[in-house]
Amino acid sequence: MHHLQKQLLNLAHNQDLGVLSLRQIAKLVGVENKPQIVKHHLQQLEKHGLLQVNFDEKLIKPVKRGFNMPQAKRLFFSLPIFGTANCGPATVFAEERIEGYLKVSAKMLPHRKQDLYVLVADGPSMNMAEVRKGVVIEDGDYVVVDGSYVEPKDKDIVVAVIDGLATIKRFRKDVKNKRFVLEADSTEKYYPIYVSEEDEFVISGKVIDVIKK
Repeated sequence: MHHLQKQLLNLAHNQDLGVLSLRQIAKLVGVENKPQIVKHHLQQLEKHGLLQVNFDEKLIKPVKRGFNMPQAKRLFFSLPIFGTANCGPATVFAEERIEGYLKVSAKMLPHRKQDLYVLVADGPSMNMAEVRKGVVIEDGDYVVVDGSYVEPKDKDIVVAVIDGLATIKRFRKDVKNKRFVLEADSTEKYYPIYVSEEDEFVISGKVIDVIKK
């Protein structure tokens, strides 16, 4: 779990965050003037079933955990589908609204299952990005993302959120110029996206698998 999510979860157990603005909460967790980062991590906690979040109703409170079947006995998992992410220019909004669930055999998923979610790939800019042997990301495919993976390594395929827009790209570190580069991996030509180390952008997870459309 991201360190900000741990802080937010602890705060939610000890006080009513719903009565505070995102800017006030940001100040409490040490990211003053970055309310959108706080909003993102609150939504991640909601996605993982740890918080109830409704900004319109000023509701932010912990979820009471119920009985869960042991993982060893679960044959299928229902992964939430959070809409579409571009495999091209970042033009689709990264609204974290569950559009449905994709039921997947446990045998098809990695050992870590609690932080997985699904996006639908939109566009051809990653149609040469091999996620596993012989399997690339094509338009309309279901892309499985590990949302716990927020500190990518060079050449990882990630979901990046820039100015509220989601895109799937290959992540590269340009240490010399103190920036990150988000690159397409495609049969077509796409310009890279350059991100300064000081820019506000969020890595929303690493692509770990593709389920073909």
